[in-house]
Amino acid sequence: MSNTHSIFLKEMGITEWSSRDGSAEVLTPTQASVVVKQSAPVEVQITEHVPQGNWWFFGAQPQGDAQILFQNLIRTLGLTPQEWNWKSATDNLSQLTSPDNGRPLVALAFGGPVAQKITGERDVLAQLRETVLALNTGNDEEIPVIATFDLAQIISKPRDKALLWQDLLLAKSVLQNS
Repeated sequence: MSNTHSIFLKEMGITEWSSRDGSAEVLTPTQASVVVKQSAPVEVQITEHVPQGNWWFFGAQPQGDAQILFQNLIRTLGLTPQEWNWKSATDNLSQLTSPDNGRPLVALAFGGPVAQKITGERDVLAQLRETVLALNTGNDEEIPVIATFDLAQIISKPRDKALLWQDLLLAKSVLQNS
């Protein structure tokens, strides 16, 4: 692993990890950058992607570097275009209906004002984060909402990327437990 990768991992808050080959050795980013292992050829098995859920993203559509960050989030989550939709907080929320495909749905609100608008909460983002909120639709359906940072803020304050990652993991766990 290169020092560049180690820096990115440190920036995301990852300070140690274990090898996937089952060895008990725990590596720090500095150690990992100098460890080189010879391994047998690995057989790669290609499997069909099975959608795990639907994602709704609320907020202003990202532009520039924020758009690149968003595309990277989509790729990291392994989402196909059929698994996510961009929504505006100004949409008529009572008209929203979840997709009729039998998969669970989670919404991610980028920014405190967006989270407040779609959930009716009044707390600031710091208090809304790490909590599963709810978006009430017109047909008595509650959609779980995770509040996180606006992507433009993440670009200007990269140290918050680790917190964004925590929010994504929370949203993913909501889907898995639905």
